[in-house]
Amino acid sequence: MTIPQTMTHVQANGTGGPEVLGLATGPVPVPKPDEVLIRVQAAGVNRPDVIQRQGHYPPPPGASPILGLEVAGEVVACGDQVTTLAIGDRVCALANGGGYAEYCAVPAPQCLPWPAGYDVIRAAALPETAFTVWANLFQHGRLAKGETALVHGGTSGIGVTAIQLAHEFGARIYATAGSDEKCAACLRLGADAAINYRTRDFAAEVKTLTEGRGVNVILDMVGAPYMSRNVRSLALDGRLVMIAFLQGSKVQDFDFTPVMVRRLTITGSTMRPRTTAQKGAIAADLRAKVWPALDAGRCPPVIHATFPLAEAAEAHRLMESSQHIGKIVLRVE
Repeated sequence: MTIPQTMTHVQANGTGGPEVLGLATGPVPVPKPDEVLIRVQAAGVNRPDVIQRQGHYPPPPGASPILGLEVAGEVVACGDQVTTLAIGDRVCALANGGGYAEYCAVPAPQCLPWPAGYDVIRAAALPETAFTVWANLFQHGRLAKGETALVHGGTSGIGVTAIQLAHEFGARIYATAGSDEKCAACLRLGADAAINYRTRDFAAEVKTLTEGRGVNVILDMVGAPYMSRNVRSLALDGRLVMIAFLQGSKVQDFDFTPVMVRRLTITGSTMRPRTTAQKGAIAADLRAKVWPALDAGRCPPVIHATFPLAEAAEAHRLMESSQHIGKIVLRVE
């Protein structure tokens, strides 16, 4: 196909609310030697996109300033060093930025094939949550078969994937959510128990559910207000993995004694600043361990809503409302 010189993309006109987002025209990116150019057909919407729009999550050096961290579509050009992909391949990819656009350049190691039977919407909903959950719950958190995990925000994109993959790999999984409806959704996804954090104390519920032992791993995106209760909810040698601070990152008067006495690990990570090699290693792990389950029809993404690219602002409003269950995806075609 002929690649145009310009494309339509979503532009943030300054920082602020969803209203700063609008369509613009700009140059089609030129792939670097280790990159492929993807004709984007769908792009996932994620919480980091919202934080970037607000001015609190700037792209790393060299990354596109355009929002969007996951895409799905067709490879239309390859850099000189790319040997693993070819023009015409259908891929989904963890982008370093630039996903809300008709074309996006992505390092080849960060691309994965569409799972068997997937359409472009479902493929676009995979990369950000799959990379994040695999790296944090399974690599940093070392969740193993037979262990128990607590996932906060069980109906978020991250939460849905965490529940599904923990269940797939033989762990017992508990989740928190903000309504009885969302708790029911967590149970349908494979959670063994779901806790409405608005009406119940999750630490007390975990103590009851585990007969006082606590859970082995906690995946948390809330932050400071949950720290003490998270620590109380962990078993001996438990691991607390932080992936976001939606309600703050600073804790006052925190007692570290239980961390020492029960040999706890507090860790966390961000995905975007990692190198291509590091993200490529996660992609290889996903291809070997998670993609077979997707190919077999298990652990499919839950799509809450789709919007045309021109309505990115509406997609962000929905994301910020936290009324969604699962993923929000932009249709680019």
